[in-house]
Amino acid sequence: MNVSKVMVIGAGIMGSGIAQTCIEHGFETILADVSPEFAQGGKEKIDHFLQRKIEKGKIKEEDKEKAMSLLSIAKSFEDGKDVDLVIEAVSENVEIKKDIFKKLDEICKSETILASNTSTISITLLASATKRPSQVVGTHFFVPPPVMKLIEVIPGILTSEETIKIANEFSVALGKEPIMAPDTSGFLVNRLLVPMQNEAMFLVMEGNKPEDVDRAMKLGANLPMGPLELTDFAGLDTVLAVMTQMYGDMGEPKYRPCPLLRKMVNAGLLGRKTKKGFYEY
Repeated sequence: MNVSKVMVIGAGIMGSGIAQTCIEHGFETILADVSPEFAQGGKEKIDHFLQRKIEKGKIKEEDKEKAMSLLSIAKSFEDGKDVDLVIEAVSENVEIKKDIFKKLDEICKSETILASNTSTISITLLASATKRPSQVVGTHFFVPPPVMKLIEVIPGILTSEETIKIANEFSVALGKEPIMAPDTSGFLVNRLLVPMQNEAMFLVMEGNKPEDVDRAMKLGANLPMGPLELTDFAGLDTVLAVMTQMYGDMGEPKYRPCPLLRKMVNAGLLGRKTKKGFYEY
């Protein structure tokens, strides 16, 4: 099966970024959320970021117009009945995701592949909510999706070779580099990244300045962005959800969320999206 029409569910930072990536690479894309109004907000974000690319000389006005012509807003999930691929990109909540997959299984045509952008949740578990587990796969993008080159392709225990092949080919068509990742909590990148972010937060809780912690990793380990800057960028609530899931799945102390992270999330200090996290924006 050739993928030509895509639905992205979730119009937040990740979902709108994935949708933007799809339309910039010529895929007809439907953006859906809990309501058309939320999805419209995602469309406006995409328009804004494409306009910024014009201002930086990266694309021309006609490129933006062509891309935006491929994007539509869903009135409901029913609008995805004839798409080739659905990419779910909602919050890291198992029950919400399973409910979405169950609905999509009933709505979408039999050939449709159901993919999740989850960063921690088992693909096998999500596939269990459907009658098509062989067509469920993880496609984990990284923030911001239009820029980051990696996609983790995660097969569940029942995912077919054909589905994996299509997911890899689709990733390449988006200009990305796919890697195979295991269906274990955190997959590959977060297994490595989360303990570093967590330790950085413990260092701040012990009295160190966020700037010094980030500078240490940027200048000492040649990272382009410090672990706390990256936490702010991804959203502290998202990072907490990832850590909580990983700690629950594996029970290892290195994945136990730092108390400072919980406190900041409770205070609504979520990073860039609330204009304040470890830094002010």
